[in-house]
Formats: sequence, structure tokens, C-alpha cells
Amino acid sequence: MKIFRSVLSLMLVLVATVLVSCGSPTASAPPTYTPEKLQVIKTYRIPVDVARDKMNTLGEFIQEEDWVDTKTFIHGPLGLLRRDLRYLSDKLLPNDKAQATDLAEDLFLRLEKIDAAAEEKNYKVAKAQFKQALADFDAYIQLIPDA
Repeated sequence: MKIFRSVLSLMLVLVATVLVSCGSPTASAPPTYTPEKLQVIKTYRIPVDVARDKMNTLGEFIQEEDWVDTKTFIHGPLGLLRRDLRYLSDKLLPNDKAQATDLAEDLFLRLEKIDAAAEEKNYKVAKAQFKQALADFDAYIQLIPDA
């Protein structure tokens, strides 16, 4: 009786092994942007494009060394940018999402450094960080698919 149980166990293991190894994985199509997803992205992109246009105003404030307006502009009209970029990043494909999230974090670090430079009235740092912020913002926008 013990031999029968051992043989039966061995047979079950062999059958399970054969079934698992003979099964073919199903090929899945790579993720793509559907028209519905592109429409959602288009909707979320609107405030991001508006914020990008407003970056020129921030540059003018920095150029004029208008530190009060620089700080106010970062916290006012650009205050919801973090939320808007996060919403938009969440709608991207996984590979694009990771890169977009990194670029958004870099952009916010630059804005924080501009804010600190405005507090210290440091034109050189504010101008350098602004140029890098624009580069990060433009790189982010390049990731977004056209609807």
C-alpha cells in the first residue's frame, strides 16, 4: 500500500510537470495608447500647456530681479503644477510614466531652488535654475503623446 501511494504521488508530480511545461504562454500585445486614453491625456494636458506658457512670465520676473513677484508666481499661478503633472503622468504608459515622474520631480526641485534664490535675492542661481527648469519642462512635454 505504501508503494502504491509513492507511485501515485510520483505520477501526479510527473503529470503536473508535463502539463505546466507544455503549456504555451500567451503572447500579449505591448501596451499602446487607445483613442480614449489619448482623449483623457489631451484633457489633462491643457493646464500643463498653460503653465508652460506662464513660465515666460516667471523668466521675466527673474530677469527684472522682481523677487516678490517671482516667489508669488511660483506659489500662485504655478502652484497647481505639481498636481497637474502628477495627474498627467498617471495616464501615460508605464515606461513613459517613470520618465515623466522623474522629470517632474526635477522640475519641482528647480522651482524650489528658484524660490530659495528669490528669498536670498540671488540672480545668478535663479537664472541658472530657471534655464534648467525650462529644459526639464520641455523634456516632460516631449514625452506626452499627441492626441
